[in-house]
Amino acid sequence: MTAVRQDAWSPDDDIILAEVTLRHIREGSTQLAAFEEVGERIGRTSAACGFRWNSCVRKRYEDAIQLAKQQRQKRSYLKKQSLVASPHVSSLQIVDEDTKSFKHDPISEESMTIDGIIRFLRQWRGAYQELQRQVKVLEKELHEREEELVALRNENSRLNSEVSNVQTDYRTVNDDYKTLIQIMDRARRLAVLNEEDDLKPRFKMDANGNLERIE
Repeated sequence: MTAVRQDAWSPDDDIILAEVTLRHIREGSTQLAAFEEVGERIGRTSAACGFRWNSCVRKRYEDAIQLAKQQRQKRSYLKKQSLVASPHVSSLQIVDEDTKSFKHDPISEESMTIDGIIRFLRQWRGAYQELQRQVKVLEKELHEREEELVALRNENSRLNSEVSNVQTDYRTVNDDYKTLIQIMDRARRLAVLNEEDDLKPRFKMDANGNLERIE
């Protein structure tokens, strides 16, 4: 029976990970934010969630991911249309502490791209660290299996040697048994011949030339 790891992912954990990640994709958020939210909900690190998503869960939701990306593009397009209709909304109003007046600090597309890249790199750094941990676990398990294999090979060699010795002893005993049977059979035949010789009448010749039976 295969042992179940205590930290194994359950089907419910995978569903939560998929639902939250797809929602963040639809809303234009980052996957790192999704992994952090999932980690808080199920008690795991964001790196572990990212590794699970990229290595296993993502493959089962390819169609849903494409649909979520289309919905994100549609939301982005509608948002841009709304910003064009209201240009003043496209800038952040920040209070200048010296003049106590408002000034506009436009949100640059470049800064958003850099932020996305930073989040992406952080996400993959966490996934890489999780991958390293998984590799160490697998290497440990592989080492244990190799040691077990060596022990089994040694045990198999010992048993083969014992079987060989038993077969040799059996052949020796069998040969001795056959030899003993042959000796006993020869002795039995000699005994029978001796008995037959004892039963045959014996004669001797007397002084007159006559045969006299010996009892």
